[in-house]
Amino acid sequence: MNGRTNLQKQKFHFDPLLVAVTVSLLFIGYVMVASSSLHLGLELKQDSFHYPAKQLAHIVLGLGLAAGVTRIPMESWEKIGPGLFIAGLFLLVIVFIPGLGVRVNGALRWLSIGGIRIQVSEVVKLFAVIYMAGYVTRHQDNLQGSSYGIIKPLLLFSVACVLLLREPDYGSAVVIMMIAMGAMFLGGARLAQFISLLSVLVVLGVIVALKEDYRIARLLSFIDPFKYQQKEGYQLTQALIAFGRGEWLGVGLGSGIQKLFYLPEAHTDFLFSVIGEELGLLGVVTVIVLYTLLIWRTFTVAVAAEQEGQRFSAFVAYGLGVWLGFQSFVNMGVNMGILPTKGLTLPLMSYGGSSMIVMCCALALLFKVHSETVALNVQTPKERST
Repeated sequence: MNGRTNLQKQKFHFDPLLVAVTVSLLFIGYVMVASSSLHLGLELKQDSFHYPAKQLAHIVLGLGLAAGVTRIPMESWEKIGPGLFIAGLFLLVIVFIPGLGVRVNGALRWLSIGGIRIQVSEVVKLFAVIYMAGYVTRHQDNLQGSSYGIIKPLLLFSVACVLLLREPDYGSAVVIMMIAMGAMFLGGARLAQFISLLSVLVVLGVIVALKEDYRIARLLSFIDPFKYQQKEGYQLTQALIAFGRGEWLGVGLGSGIQKLFYLPEAHTDFLFSVIGEELGLLGVVTVIVLYTLLIWRTFTVAVAAEQEGQRFSAFVAYGLGVWLGFQSFVNMGVNMGILPTKGLTLPLMSYGGSSMIVMCCALALLFKVHSETVALNVQTPKERST
């Protein structure tokens, strides 16, 4: 029996700061989802508490699955990583099968299995983190010594991106590429090769963005939203008005107007705007600080795992940090008008079953990395060798 196996017999070690930040984001997010969706539930479902009740169910289910995730040792995740990513590609393919794939607002992103809708792109993001952590761990020499070591994993990721763009889901395609590039950069990829490849990907991303008329319209409305406020810039202008109304302390919880009549998707992609209106600058800064603490702590956990020689665990945490940091930045940036409109949820806060459940499982992996690292740190040399 080796030292890593012994880790499973030790108690689970929680990180108090991670727990506090995660619970705070879940709580604030739930309260704001309820505030922004009561009228919508009454209008669409004849039940004011339809969306808050469903979101609570999402959180409970997510926490239940997260508890299961923490029972699986990190070395098991390392073994099944490639299989998980292949399974993710398979899910992206079957989305296009009539009767299984569900089209919402023109996008074919959901699977309907047993009456339950699953947004496949959210699952693929988590699988991408696990796969890349394993790849960097197994192929460190190739990654640091040859161009092929960088290009090889991107071949699979390119397949995933093509399938995501067919849905279409440009935002998720960008996120999984960021996960891959972030893992390779932190894994020691040669800087010149990394910059060259990143430049190529940026150019390709711009070409893809400009290939569709609706994406061009979004870019134009982003540059001057009030010029297009009755068309493509409508959502952004309403979000900016929400922030303007909030001022320092907000108009008060539940007292926002934009969510009632003007701002589409207020409980999902534009929840941050509702926070800005109802809780003001104070609420906005609080949420930003919480995400900053979460991402900082995620990278701290990764560094600690790497120092203990747990490279796979470390790169799982690094990947989660890149994912959380990038997606939360994009969502808040879109809401505040500093980035073009893109449909990415605010992690742990926005309404949505797939996003909430997968994000809870992702954080459970982070807690598991921390727990195993602490357990290994407190082992004696004799325990590590037996």
